[in-house]
Amino acid sequence: MNEALILSAVYLAAGAILFIMMGLDKARAKSGAWRIPEAQLFLLALLGGAVGGVLGMRVFRHKTKHLKFRLGFPLSALIQLAALLYLFIR
Repeated sequence: MNEALILSAVYLAAGAILFIMMGLDKARAKSGAWRIPEAQLFLLALLGGAVGGVLGMRVFRHKTKHLKFRLGFPLSALIQLAALLYLFIR
């Protein structure tokens, strides 16, 4: 159970950061400013922030035309949620 709580906290923090990054990147895209590299967005998603990335895609309507984001973020989120579920029920 302790591992599940720690992993939940990591996922929550990473998700919140990625959600904010998606919003910032969308605002920068609109204004023509320097952008956050896609590799950084994906890295944070793979490190536990995928749910925040999916929410950011929906709320900010950002990166929704990119197939790698439309498939990669939700797939990563499912894997992360499955890992949490496994840790909580074992």
